[in-house]
Amino acid sequence: MNDKRPPKFKFLERLADENGVAIAVLNENGDVTAAANDNSICKTLYGSAAFGHRCAADCGTAFKRAEASGGQVDFTCHAGLRCRAMRVDDRGRQFVAIVGRTFTSVTKYREATERALGGEWRTLPPAELFANVLISGTEEPIETAAAELERFAPKPEEPILELEPPRPKEEAVEARPAETPTAETVEPPDENAITKLIEEFNRRTIDPAEVMPPERKGSITAEAAAVAEFRSLLGRMMELRYKQAAISVVEFIGSRFGIASLVWLERNGDGYKSVAATGEFKGKTIRVRLDLPNEELAERALTGEPIDLREKRAEAGERGLRVFPVMVGSEVRAALGVRVRAGSEMAEKLPEIIARLARAAAPQMEILRLRDEVMRSEAVAAGLRRFNESLRHADSNEFWRSVAESAAEVLGAERVSILTPADSSGELRARSMIGTGVDLSAERNVGGRIARTALESGKPIVAEDLADLGIASSPESWNYRTGSFISFPIAIGEKRLAVLNVADRADGAAFTADDVEILQALAPQLAVAIDRRQLEIRAVELEKRSITDSLTGLMNRGYIEERLIEEMSRANRYRTQMSLLMIDVDNFKSYNDTFGHPAGDVALVLVAKAMKDTLRAADVAARYGGEEFAILLPQTGADEAASIAERLRQRVERTEFPRRQVTISIGFAEFSSEFAEPRDWITAADMALYDAKELGRNRVRNYADLGRSFRENVH
Repeated sequence: MNDKRPPKFKFLERLADENGVAIAVLNENGDVTAAANDNSICKTLYGSAAFGHRCAADCGTAFKRAEASGGQVDFTCHAGLRCRAMRVDDRGRQFVAIVGRTFTSVTKYREATERALGGEWRTLPPAELFANVLISGTEEPIETAAAELERFAPKPEEPILELEPPRPKEEAVEARPAETPTAETVEPPDENAITKLIEEFNRRTIDPAEVMPPERKGSITAEAAAVAEFRSLLGRMMELRYKQAAISVVEFIGSRFGIASLVWLERNGDGYKSVAATGEFKGKTIRVRLDLPNEELAERALTGEPIDLREKRAEAGERGLRVFPVMVGSEVRAALGVRVRAGSEMAEKLPEIIARLARAAAPQMEILRLRDEVMRSEAVAAGLRRFNESLRHADSNEFWRSVAESAAEVLGAERVSILTPADSSGELRARSMIGTGVDLSAERNVGGRIARTALESGKPIVAEDLADLGIASSPESWNYRTGSFISFPIAIGEKRLAVLNVADRADGAAFTADDVEILQALAPQLAVAIDRRQLEIRAVELEKRSITDSLTGLMNRGYIEERLIEEMSRANRYRTQMSLLMIDVDNFKSYNDTFGHPAGDVALVLVAKAMKDTLRAADVAARYGGEEFAILLPQTGADEAASIAERLRQRVERTEFPRRQVTISIGFAEFSSEFAEPRDWITAADMALYDAKELGRNRVRNYADLGRSFRENVH
């Protein structure tokens, strides 16, 4: 039987079979138009009412994600399958191909089987789920298949311009990879490059004759005057920072030649990103792609021929951008963009003049850029060293404050706070605050406006002004000087540890992406330090559990016996006073037998609470065993011990118990040289307790008041 299917279907099946992957082709509506070697897990889940929407969220939106990225997007779907979304073109129609749909790790496959056997997929037919499961083990088959499909990727007909408004609340500065350089690995730019650029700049100091068209040389024109002014500007630019210099250049050209909207762009990845702008570009992030061969870009830079760009999805008559590539040495490092209306033309000689001015400014701009980069690298490295040093010597009790102070110093900020998730609810609690003038440590769920967004998204939020995010200003009582801030999440993998909030730069300037970059460099060390601190806290908690009674929350017998050894040694050395109370709940066996053990447990908890409410901070209460308790009273003589014991007895007597009234009997003994071992001291307090119970219970007795004959009879 002849296969009458279109060749493209045969191609997809061959490609999928040869590489052991699945391929699905989706249109812009998210509908599958073709599929090859499809994973049965995908087919089953997508067709189920319970999980189909999750598949749609992963694969159904792949078209938009691939289109937005301008390339390929790797992701792991909710089922644990590794996928790559890439744009493809079929006779002018745009589609997206999902390549992979395969398990690249045995762990993910095992998780899938567990979900099918006893987890959320247990209601789905196993035979359908695992009819054709794809396990590649690596991403290599996905890479191979995607490389073949790459030839069907749409080719842009012309360069593309993207204009972006200021970042909304939910957006953030994109986090850097985890392998951010540390202080030891930060490598500043080659300073020889700066020297070479300076030499080139000195050789090519702008001259009016160079900028003016040949036919106009010899005459003093308005353009020549502009050139003279520009030369003066270049002379002053060495005193400026890179961004300030870029602003000076675009503002000069704009004002001198009557151009409302200009943008200076620098090379950024595979495109160009705005550094400074005027007019309608000001306050916006401009990204430009110049999809031309390097040779053509270089030729246009040398000849001054601009590139005319259009906006994505631009309608007829909408404005575009005229871009002048700028070479530094032998490389196109920057570009100058001028806003033009479709179909309009600039003054005859103006493009040539603008191109020459941009070319003249380029070497010095690159000098300033590299100088700023060197300074930033050095600042980051120095900041890392100071930061690590401060954390290394931070006392455990001052850990959070040390982190905040170190961050404030590195960023030159007057206000820093650190928030951490308090519990499983995710509420944020303030750990430390520098310069806030407000104590937030007792507040629940602070940082709900911004910090929570940063923590949950895993992306930093930076704003020149709070109003840019559409968020109300902080209370006036907090006295913030500026609205600029950074909210930076600290995480290890998917584990969200804390949020670092930074506000009020000491110099009054706004925080920028450069400050976020510094935090990105600090983040790995900070994350490790916080994680280690939290592990230490958990270790302390575990240790505490080992020495505490799980029912009452008091110390246990082992702990107080160890403390008695320490305190007896201290008392013998320094001749200090201390006393020991032994306590017994009266008629507790009868209470248990009558009302049951759960009711008895409630009674013991209430007695323990009475102790906690009565005792001083330095006193140590422990459940000694069953219904018996022991209390160590440091720096306490017999008279004060008797007073504390009586207050405790009365407190219990006044406590409301759910079944019937409960009372306690107390015996105590002040420490003396008579007690050679802890057990001797415990025995003495026990003898006083025995006497209290013999006398009718619900009373306090002092060992020192017992007669010799009584002590001998008890022994």
